[in-house]
Amino acid sequence: KERRRHKMALNVEVADVVRLMLQFCKQRGLYNTMNALQEETQIHYNVVDNPEGFLHNIREGRWEAVLRTVSTLKLPINKLFDLYEHIVLELIELEEIDMARLMLRQTNPLIRLKQEEPERILKLERSLSRIFDPKEGYPGKTNKEKRRQILSQEFQSEIAMAPTDRLMTLLSQALKFQQLQGQLPPGASYDLFRGVVISNLVMETETFPTQLDRTIQFGNKSHAECCVFSPNGQHMITGSVDGFIEVWDFTTGKLNKNLKYQASDDFMMHDESVLALAFSPDSEFIASGSKDGKIKVWKIETGKCLRKFEAAHSEGITSIAFNKDGSNLVSGSQDTTVRVHGLKSGKTLRIFRGHTSFVNAVLYNQDCKKIISASSDSTIKIWDQKTMDCLNTFNVTESQRLKQIGIHSMMFLPKSPEHLIVSNQSHFIYIIDLDGNVLRKFTSEKEHGGNFVAVTTSGKGELLYGIAEDGNLYAYDLLTNKLVHILKVSERDVLGCAHHPHLNILASFGRESTLNVWKP
Repeated sequence: KERRRHKMALNVEVADVVRLMLQFCKQRGLYNTMNALQEETQIHYNVVDNPEGFLHNIREGRWEAVLRTVSTLKLPINKLFDLYEHIVLELIELEEIDMARLMLRQTNPLIRLKQEEPERILKLERSLSRIFDPKEGYPGKTNKEKRRQILSQEFQSEIAMAPTDRLMTLLSQALKFQQLQGQLPPGASYDLFRGVVISNLVMETETFPTQLDRTIQFGNKSHAECCVFSPNGQHMITGSVDGFIEVWDFTTGKLNKNLKYQASDDFMMHDESVLALAFSPDSEFIASGSKDGKIKVWKIETGKCLRKFEAAHSEGITSIAFNKDGSNLVSGSQDTTVRVHGLKSGKTLRIFRGHTSFVNAVLYNQDCKKIISASSDSTIKIWDQKTMDCLNTFNVTESQRLKQIGIHSMMFLPKSPEHLIVSNQSHFIYIIDLDGNVLRKFTSEKEHGGNFVAVTTSGKGELLYGIAEDGNLYAYDLLTNKLVHILKVSERDVLGCAHHPHLNILASFGRESTLNVWKP
């Protein structure tokens, strides 16, 4: 299968990453670690945190500080020869003969100088045994101050400058950017090593979308069949009619090329249309169900398929969900069954039979002891997850006409996990309890063209959204039960919608080969 999207990747040099690590080690006094890393990688720091201070120390003859800095740098040997030679000459001038002799015999640059230019070492050794004449001692008949100035100028071209704590600054900037782009919850703590959010989300004040922010264009013969946001808000993923599963940057409308596999045009995919997607609770994995009854489980970061259920169902999979610890999956299918699959065993563990038509939505309840399924046979069934007994079966309306209409959407009300939001092929959306009692209902007030095809809620559950056949998004305030806004999101064949978990961002998609991202 061919795909159509290309984008220049921003490459980071490995040497630059190593230098950031070297700076981190140096500034925290981890000199043994720093030296070991330089030796193993053969990449040298060559960065002076305070270049002017280093050059000033040369000009002032503060040789202990200069040599301490030089020991961390990879410098041309001829310039080291000049530096060490000059330091020995100054020691002789100060009549520090023992220290000068020690340097001649035990410092690596001067040992090497003896091998390569022995006459320079002989000249220094002769100076040890007689009165030092500065006019004759310093090369080129300069004086001490001029020679220091020359050395300062020579070393200035060899050192680089970098702001302090560059690694920590870059990491902080990256996290702030992700927060600004909505990929990290604002105010949340973040486990940088594991790449997961570890505190409660701080959400925006909720309001309904009013304008188009981004449009994602699929191929002429392709469109999204399903779309989900990750629980941590970092990813938006679509499953397409041509079998592709793609991770998007919803702030730009472009593929997320920070994922190496997508940057190489190597996508997660099925052989047939992807009809259902679900994230694991930790946002690290995604399960996909396809038209040919297969389920695959993928690791988002690598794009690798970790588990396949080749015969999960005999027909297309319409809905899928993880249990709360991510160990099992429940799926609903056009084959009329509900099934539970074990991720460790790779086997189908339970099959629930009883619906007489397509199963369009499946959910675990809060403690995962029950499974709720909704079907085109117009019923909702509640199952005991362990015994597989059907505990209850009910319709969502008292109307005899509407009782014959199939249910296509079902989700829990975010603030009330014992209440369900249900939509059937009518102009009503219902909120019901697990006994089937209708607690509230909302209408598009259009019996013709106003039938809902998909529902979702805002992150905190203050707003309810329904997309209808007329291409309108209807927004309801769940505090007042009132219709607060209508937004045209599609001209034809709308299929579904998804809402970001903590930003006021909503995605809508349909058969017109586009996915639109909406904002207030």
